[in-house]
Amino acid sequence: MTDLADRFARDIEASADRPLVVGLTGPQGSGKSTLADALPTRLSAAGLRSAVLALDDLYLPKADRQRLAADVHPLFVTRGVPGTHDVALGREVLANLTTVRQTRVPSFDKGSDDRRPIAEWPTVEGPVDVVIFEGWCVGARPQTADALIWPINDLERDRDPDGVWRAYANAALAGPYQALFGDIGLQALLLAPGFEAVLGWRLQQEHEMRARRGAVGQSDAEIAVFIQHYERLTRHIAAEMPSRADVVVRLGPEREVVGFENA
Repeated sequence: MTDLADRFARDIEASADRPLVVGLTGPQGSGKSTLADALPTRLSAAGLRSAVLALDDLYLPKADRQRLAADVHPLFVTRGVPGTHDVALGREVLANLTTVRQTRVPSFDKGSDDRRPIAEWPTVEGPVDVVIFEGWCVGARPQTADALIWPINDLERDRDPDGVWRAYANAALAGPYQALFGDIGLQALLLAPGFEAVLGWRLQQEHEMRARRGAVGQSDAEIAVFIQHYERLTRHIAAEMPSRADVVVRLGPEREVVGFENA
């Protein structure tokens, strides 16, 4: 990702508008978080102050998702799809990062599946010139109603047969999330060669985490089910976003860069 970070940083530097919110989108395991974390150092060398906001850190607290699961659909207890993020908090943080001197950036603990206390959130000294807003569905647009009719995998067929879960998530994406994404000035997409590669990348991540932390984690079978929560929108983004993204990075099966396209 080093060469990619250098090239991507040059595109950001060339963008005239400041402050600039960069949407960095890519499926699970594609390397978007690694790329996002590498960019501030490179942008600093160009005299640009930057900060990273991860969509994952905007997850609703566990108690809120449990209420959503009870009131709307049980699948919403699992974080990830539109509807499980604190959109209002995200908009506030994006605005503050580019206008005020100090901003606390949310932090989510995936180990406990809950938001960390505010006192533990990192503080960014601002205002910054560039915000790297990274996440698996950052900048995504909703599907049509017709596209939601048929389930696309076993999870949807068995656990969302009436389409309540996917319709609610799509409505959230069509409404509040478009406001959250409305300030994106440069949209970049890491494009996988196919959804099958995404599953392999996610399994690799899990295996590396187990080896590094000595944790049991999820089994391969559990990961295969878990990633089905993201399949519908991941496939939709791969089909819909490339034609409008400012930067498209095409990845090979080993996450190698096989193409780099500018709008």
